[in-house]
Amino acid sequence: MTKPVLFFAHLCPDTEPFVAELDALKVEYGSVNIFESMANFKRFLKLRDTDRTFDEAKQKGYIGIPALLLANGEIILELNELKRRFG
Repeated sequence: MTKPVLFFAHLCPDTEPFVAELDALKVEYGSVNIFESMANFKRFLKLRDTDRTFDEAKQKGYIGIPALLLANGEIILELNELKRRFG
């Protein structure tokens, strides 16, 4: 099974608690810091701009991170969903 991929930015205040919860739940994942390179940023934007999961975040003016992309294509944006899915 392919590991989930976490899209994040250290500047985002939601990243630290999201990562802490992933670690507490012992979820193995790859990580992509979207501000580390233009390639990472473009990869995230392509996902965000083509997946309806981000619609509410965009409507509220949020970036949509942290975002955990699962192997099946589903995306988790909320801590509560992490707990439900992996707890």
